Amino acid sequence: MAKRRLPKWLFEFVDRGTEDELALRNNRAAFERVKLKTQVLMDVSKRSTAVTLFGKQHDMPVGVAPTGAAGMLYYKGELELARAAKAANVPFTVATASQTSLEDVARIVGGTLWFQLYMWSDIRMSHVLVERARNAGYDALVVTVDGPVNTNREYNIRNGFSIPFRYNRRNIAGVLARPGWLTSVIFRYLLTTGMPRRENYPSDLKERFTQVSAAERKTKNDALTWADLDRLREMWPGKLIVKGILTPHDAELAVAHGADGIIVSNHGGRNFDSSMAPIEALSPIVDAVGERTTVIVDSSFRRGSDVVKALAIGAKFVMVGRPTLWGTAAGGCAGATRALKFYHDEISRTIAYLGCRSIEELNRDFLQYVPTPHSPSTM
Repeated sequence: MAKRRLPKWLFEFVDRGTEDELALRNNRAAFERVKLKTQVLMDVSKRSTAVTLFGKQHDMPVGVAPTGAAGMLYYKGELELARAAKAANVPFTVATASQTSLEDVARIVGGTLWFQLYMWSDIRMSHVLVERARNAGYDALVVTVDGPVNTNREYNIRNGFSIPFRYNRRNIAGVLARPGWLTSVIFRYLLTTGMPRRENYPSDLKERFTQVSAAERKTKNDALTWADLDRLREMWPGKLIVKGILTPHDAELAVAHGADGIIVSNHGGRNFDSSMAPIEALSPIVDAVGERTTVIVDSSFRRGSDVVKALAIGAKFVMVGRPTLWGTAAGGCAGATRALKFYHDEISRTIAYLGCRSIEELNRDFLQYVPTPHSPSTM
């Protein structure tokens, strides 16, 4: 539904990976190598998908990951997605690049809110965002650490898409082919607030998407160290989560520098094309730090059974991104609610097949790893 509604360049900006999309494909293939063992004749009539995370109970072990494009997929899409997460009683993570300010999400919607932070080249700008999130009452700060340099998403160039957005034959044709999106999203912004902006950026960097961006030159930092995380730990009174961990070594360091949680992630296969799948990296990380911090995982979780596999390995929670964006694009809050319900129902169904009455009963005894047959050489 989202693909039919959105211009090609916008759909592929969200849907695709980077370079040859090896990481994107491997993320899904890795799930296929993990099977689940069933148990029969178990009374699962009173099963529950509820979990407790950071002292709060949630209706299922799934939260909404930071995704900065929601406001482009649907008019004020961040608010629609936040409403769906609140109704589902799961956390919603506001992205630094959101088109709705973190204050508006907290004031208008509320719920369990996390804020995702990028550490910019001018670190003081990022520290201002931390203060804003603290003042707005956010529960957790999610620091993304796996993007020190720009990505190489070549399909954006082929589709004529860039930020700032520059009109050209390819992207204009894509927009005109989707008049419903043009009228319900872009025209609606033009009639109210003007072209969308990244509302969490400092006021002097809030260019509209069609303007030449000074911000883009400042939103990457390849000089960050663990000392920068120490400073955030000093500033932030709530839960501090480090997103983008793929090795036990880095997980150990995150814990040593004060992280209350880590998110095992390869950015959905969107950043580094040779990265390993998070579901493959999860087990040794849980073994290393699972008793000392909260291990969360994301990237390419498309089914409730995928979530159950991660929980059986030892993760405490799973974050999802693209599926809830597709729900938002298709129908705003109602679409995002539908997407989250898919996960809830599939998790409930999966644990029933495993003979479990609660998420706490899951463990590695339910797992069976199946090697992938060798593919014929293409050389």
